[in-house]
Amino acid sequence: MPRMIDMIRQSAVPANLMRTASRGALALPAPEMLEILVHLSSHPMFGAESRMTLASWDETSAVEVVADPAAPMEVLDYFLAPQNLRPSLLPALLENPSVEEGKIALLTQQVSRDLARLFLKSPRVRRSSALLELLKLNQNLDMDDHAELSEAIASLAQATNATGEDPLEDELTQYEVEHAAEIAAEEGKRFELVRGDAEELDELADLLPLIDSPAGGAESAVPTPAPVVEQPSAATAAVVFAAHAAKKSEEHERISTLQKIARMSVGDRVQLAMKGTKDERFILIRDGSKVVCLAVLESPKLSNSEVEMFAGMKNVQENVLRGIAAKRKFIKSYAVVRALANNPRVPLDLSLPLLGHLLVTDLKNVSMNKNVSDTLRKLALKMFKEKSSTRKQ
Repeated sequence: MPRMIDMIRQSAVPANLMRTASRGALALPAPEMLEILVHLSSHPMFGAESRMTLASWDETSAVEVVADPAAPMEVLDYFLAPQNLRPSLLPALLENPSVEEGKIALLTQQVSRDLARLFLKSPRVRRSSALLELLKLNQNLDMDDHAELSEAIASLAQATNATGEDPLEDELTQYEVEHAAEIAAEEGKRFELVRGDAEELDELADLLPLIDSPAGGAESAVPTPAPVVEQPSAATAAVVFAAHAAKKSEEHERISTLQKIARMSVGDRVQLAMKGTKDERFILIRDGSKVVCLAVLESPKLSNSEVEMFAGMKNVQENVLRGIAAKRKFIKSYAVVRALANNPRVPLDLSLPLLGHLLVTDLKNVSMNKNVSDTLRKLALKMFKEKSSTRKQ
């Protein structure tokens, strides 16, 4: 026998039963009853009464439903909507693993101070530096809230770096074991960076010829400052000197990192991709060797912000973009989905399904993005118009 929710969706029940359902008076389990009410909440005849029933639904029962990872996604989305947020339900919603982090991120800047305080108390939010940083942008928070957020971010960073020794230092990672044959096949190949479009400025690749220079290349890579036409004041000269010294130090450090990586074997670069720093991962994600760049995506140190940046890069291998899209923990982030949808390097078979997850504003942006394919832009425009008309009704 079909479920009642399925029969209601098919308009296979009489109006009097629909009216009874809108009052929450059917003898059904709470999850299914809430699913029916959420479905009816947009009904032209029974929507108003369904929304009133949802607003007055028993809190204990509602908390049990929204805390369940198997809860209907429509129900979770309904109670996550800003106009339907209830303080009593928010903690359970935040901890529910079925609620994507991207949806939580969208709420961080919209909620009131009282609700933002509930965000700050959430163990899940306190484990995510990205969510904490987004919460800091909420204009409803006061100085004490910002101080607590800064302390939470600092504590998270300290906990992340608490172990002085890398637990992977003395053993092969699972990735290296599984890809041993590929690593061996790639050994001996020269280190190369994936280039972007021909017109794209590519500083890292431009520096590569310098790494084998007799003097190490570091000094030759630093441009000589242009001669000063007018005699500057002492204060101005100090500022210019400090800025030039900082730039020189940064360029020297970047070239030194490139030198180190370029002289490594493929196996060593795989290990560095798993255990190295953020700057090293930024270079290795563009390694010409497939087994190296994909190792970056397996690094336990990889942050959400890095994945978002990689998803938008136009100078990485297609395998990297496919690797990001294939991992549920990455694709759960709305920012990653948006970056992939706007990246012209992402193949159509990946980018087209992503459009269904975009908000109306982002669909409009994709439809106006001249860098992506015509097919993607046309579909984005069609979906934008459909969603816009639905919202107006």
